Order: sequence, then C-alpha cells, then structure tokens
Amino acid sequence: MLGAIAGDILGSVHEFKPVKTKDFELFDVNSQFTDDTVMTVAVAEATMNQESYIDILQKWGRKYPFAGYGSWFGHWIFSENPEPYNSFGNGSGMRASSIGWLYDNEELVLNVALESAQITHNHEEGIIGAQAVALGVFLARKGSSKKEIRERLESTFGYSLRRTLEEIRPKYYFDVTCQGSVPEAIIAFLESNDFEDAIRNAISLGGDADTQACISGALAEAYYLNIPKPIKEFVISRITPEMLMVLNDFNQRVRVVIN
Repeated sequence: MLGAIAGDILGSVHEFKPVKTKDFELFDVNSQFTDDTVMTVAVAEATMNQESYIDILQKWGRKYPFAGYGSWFGHWIFSENPEPYNSFGNGSGMRASSIGWLYDNEELVLNVALESAQITHNHEEGIIGAQAVALGVFLARKGSSKKEIRERLESTFGYSLRRTLEEIRPKYYFDVTCQGSVPEAIIAFLESNDFEDAIRNAISLGGDADTQACISGALAEAYYLNIPKPIKEFVISRITPEMLMVLNDFNQRVRVVIN
C-alpha cells in the first residue's frame, strides 16, 4: 500500500503541470497526498475490517474534503443516500491495490475489487479498472513474471499492454478514465527497472500523474518488494498519523517486509 501512496504523493505536483520526461526532481517541497491516498487508505481499512465500503469511504472523504475529488464523487461523499453514478473514472482503480494483498484467492480478489468499485463506479470500465489493478498486484506479489502479468491482464480485461512508453508519451494527454489511463499506468510498471523507475515512467507520460503513479507504484511495490529508504521517509512524513496507523495495520496483516 505504501507504493500506491508514494506514487500519489510524488506525482501530485505534476497532475496539472505535466512533464514529458523522466528527468525531474523526485522530492518536491510541494508534494502532498491527494484523494488517491485518502481512498487507498479507506479501501484498505474497510477491506481489512470487512466493513461497509460506503460507510468507510464516506468517513475518510468527509475527514479530508479538499483532497481533490472529482465533482461526482465529492457529492457522493456527503450524500445521505449514496448511489453509484455509472462512473468509469480511474478513481476505482487507484484505490483498489490493497485488495491484491489481502486475499490469497484470485476469484476473491476479483469479487472484492468489484465490490469496492461498484458503490460508485458501476460502469463496466470502472469495475475492470479496479479488478485489473487488484489482480495485477496479486499476481506480482505471488511471483508472476512481467510477461505473465501482461498476458493475464490483456486476456482477462482486453487491455492493450504491448505498446511502449516511447510510443504513448508524445501524444498522450490528461485522461481520468479507466480505459484511458489504467493500461498506460500498468505499462509504466511493466517497462520499469525498479520502484523509482516505475514512478518516473508513470509521471513522464504527462497525464493524470498522481493517479497513474499511484497505480504503477502499487504494482511496483508488489513486484520488486523494495521501496528505497529516501522515498519511504519522504512519503511517510507527508501523511497523517491516522493514515500511518492504517498503513501499519495493513503491513501487520500482510506480513511482507518491503525492503
């Protein structure tokens, strides 16, 4: 889960100031958590404790109402009668990574990812986005090769993952849909050499940088099982104590040491 949070925080300063290069300052003084971190924490808490996704996402959203939510989700957070709104935005994908760690059965991973998505993102693409991220994390932490991960996500979800970043980057633009950003975030991971490289790859696309780095970071953490100490320290210094409590609880539950 720290990998997802790291991607969000490191990508936050580039969300509306896109870069088309991997050569940028990684640790920016203005870096901060956004809705991606808040909702990643919320889904992890709800999943660990088997609580209502609606209740827990509303609880965390109301604690941090200015984290940068989309307009529909912002209304949903404060609704007395929250209903799904057929969204296919990438918010369903960025918040689902913990599910890939918390279950050891593929079918359960897919089913729980669907549950986490459909409370808001009940469009087919919104559900696919959440399932693809959760399954990708599951496969990565179980030791699948990148080739195996790519082929499985392509065959299961119909994503085109054989494009290269060099092909994508020049014409890529800000896209908050699952179908227009989740595959590219996965490719950023697939082309990476290590955790930091995955984050730089995602941000260098010049798109929805924090969300795409969140997704790429989640996959990279599960695959490499290594987050450099400077990144860990930088990221932890920028989350709240209550977020850190959930993160620590999560780490105890999954019992995997990330170097």
